[in-house]
Amino acid sequence: MAPDRRQPYENHEAQHWISDQKTVTEVLEFHKNLSLYSQTPLVSLPKLAEEIGVLEVFAKDESERCGLPSFKILGASWATHRAIAAYTKLPVTSDMKLLAEAAQAEAIVLVAATEGNHGRAVARIASLLNLKARILVPRHMNPTTVEMIRGEGAEVTVTNVDYDATVVIAMTLSEEIDAGILIQDTAFEGYEEIPQWIVDGYSTMMVEIDTQLGGKSPDLIVTPVGVGSLAQAVVTHFKANGRGTRVLSVEPDTAACLWRNLTDGSSTTTQTRSTIMAGMNCGKVSTSAWPLLKSGIDASVTISDIESHEAVKDLSTMGVNAGPCGAATLAALRYSAKLGLKSLNLNKDSVVILLSTEGPREYTKPLDVRISDSVALTQALVRIDSTNPGLSKAGGVGEKPIAKYIAAWLEHRNIETHWLEKTPGRPSVVGVVRGSGGGKSIMFNGHLDTVTTAGYSGDPLSGDIEDGSLYGRGCFDMKAGLAAALGTLAHARNAGLRGDVIFTGVADEENLSAGTEELLEQGWTADGAIVLEPTFLQIVTAHKGFVWLEVDIHGRAAHGSRYDLGVDAICKAGHFLVQLDKYSQEVLRREPNPELGTGSVHASLIQGGEEPSSYPAKCTITIERRTVPGETSASITEEIKTILDQVAASVTDFKYDIRVTFSRSPFQIEKNHAFVACAAKNIEKVLRKPAKFRGEKGWADSALLAEKGIPSMLFGVDGEGAHAATEWVTVESIGQVTQSLVNIVDDFCA
Repeated sequence: MAPDRRQPYENHEAQHWISDQKTVTEVLEFHKNLSLYSQTPLVSLPKLAEEIGVLEVFAKDESERCGLPSFKILGASWATHRAIAAYTKLPVTSDMKLLAEAAQAEAIVLVAATEGNHGRAVARIASLLNLKARILVPRHMNPTTVEMIRGEGAEVTVTNVDYDATVVIAMTLSEEIDAGILIQDTAFEGYEEIPQWIVDGYSTMMVEIDTQLGGKSPDLIVTPVGVGSLAQAVVTHFKANGRGTRVLSVEPDTAACLWRNLTDGSSTTTQTRSTIMAGMNCGKVSTSAWPLLKSGIDASVTISDIESHEAVKDLSTMGVNAGPCGAATLAALRYSAKLGLKSLNLNKDSVVILLSTEGPREYTKPLDVRISDSVALTQALVRIDSTNPGLSKAGGVGEKPIAKYIAAWLEHRNIETHWLEKTPGRPSVVGVVRGSGGGKSIMFNGHLDTVTTAGYSGDPLSGDIEDGSLYGRGCFDMKAGLAAALGTLAHARNAGLRGDVIFTGVADEENLSAGTEELLEQGWTADGAIVLEPTFLQIVTAHKGFVWLEVDIHGRAAHGSRYDLGVDAICKAGHFLVQLDKYSQEVLRREPNPELGTGSVHASLIQGGEEPSSYPAKCTITIERRTVPGETSASITEEIKTILDQVAASVTDFKYDIRVTFSRSPFQIEKNHAFVACAAKNIEKVLRKPAKFRGEKGWADSALLAEKGIPSMLFGVDGEGAHAATEWVTVESIGQVTQSLVNIVDDFCA
């Protein structure tokens, strides 16, 4: 069976590589002089050792280090000490009291960017030295973590960018501040000395491990990776002098900068997304770390948030209080042991060290992205509120939570992922499985948003299955379709196709279709597209469009008693409404489109007047005109304008303005189109009966795709209750749609 997740990177040459960098011996003595210093425990985990099949597993428990819940103060304290000594031209052997006095005299300000623990450590050192600290944190930082940093006495600034961009801002700030010093744990061009001192500071942890093991080298050490400075310290120490220790690195699925760099063989910036492993959410490997990690890392894996969360719980039962970053090493060990990675050479005599780098902290329990079954995936998607905020007075959550889940689901499987967010808070997600070349590409389009949950009968986010149907808001319209498309995308990873398979989960279809518009603006295209709206397992090859118009009928405002001055706009509007009703009947008598019938028109809204005692100066009528192929926004506007002109010719003081506020084109594709025929053939194999074709009275994003020259059709699940008080989808149809899409992909993209 093909793997359903991102595979490890292995470097079999790393076992022979020897680090030429040396551990700085004076660092441990420096740390011993810090208040509250004590050696952190190396906790034996015998049950885990038995589970993995090795001699011993230990966790280096960094949940309490010098009064802080992380190892980070080791690097921050030593680097600050060295930086202040260099700035004030004092000997590096100077004690902290002397350095503090010199730093205060210079009014030194410590600056850092952080995802949490590093910034708090810098803030703590600044407090001990009675210095000011300016700590910058990226957007979406956990508020509790921000307050903890402020609690150290630092001035905290929340930026509107990610961690890597926040580092750049911090560098600029340190240059603008008189006597500002950037204490940053990542190196980049022109800034490498202080990050190296931070790495040197981490060596205390490695020396402690040596002491606690009685001088024996571990066979494997598992380290979490953010920018790679801790891993650099690990490789520097445990790959020196031919010690033979293997090193396994772990990162979040959604922030796998080292894994990607190792796989590609070069250091580049990786786009990251949110993770509970916040301290590891970095998109660029430290420039000083990269050469060592490229040579010295034996294996690199990535894990999902749910695996980290489960490891947090498991370590707790073993007596180790860890946060998500620290527990990531346990999840990595289990995954690697399950695969039996040859690069790690684990056996019954192996001694393994897990670096548990942080203590417990607050985070939101993550959802499980390991789900592959399309029915279970539908349940997971339904349980994520993605109500469109632009549809109801109550507002809505928007697409961000479900987009984050889908992006993490894709990353877990190492599927190329793109995040589109032209409108803040309204993201769309694109996943792509690239073909080998020369084949046709296919796009699956589905919307992430749902209508409101207000008025839903029962729990709208239950996802419960009863009597063969799955219930909840959006299950039918159209999260089952999303799940089927995602399952097909995962299948395509290992199908050996020549053409690309593209998943597009778009925002705002239930309102203005901003997501698909942005998708097309960004240049996404394909040789064929299936919009996965619920179609009751039928193929929809046509649907209506619509035009929204507003007509202002103008009167003249006057006191209610002054009939001689006032012109009643509402009464004048009545003349138009009578003719509009006649027009609606005439439209229904027109020659019908074979699949869609005729267009239609109705007055949706009417607004006018200010108060009972005044003649209304204006009455605004909102009109919706449903259209069929051959009708355009311009032609409809002209038809309504003709009616208005006829009324104006026969009614005294009748004046108007007309405008189109929004429109969408109708859609139609021939049933014998090659793409439709291919899809129909493969759908028939699953349904075991001839495919049924029909038109749809509503509108869908297929029209936007067709306007860009993408042959499109609609096909989706069976069920009922779109926008209704109870919504359901049949479990059987989810499987049928998924298998149909798989068959289509295997045929069309072969």
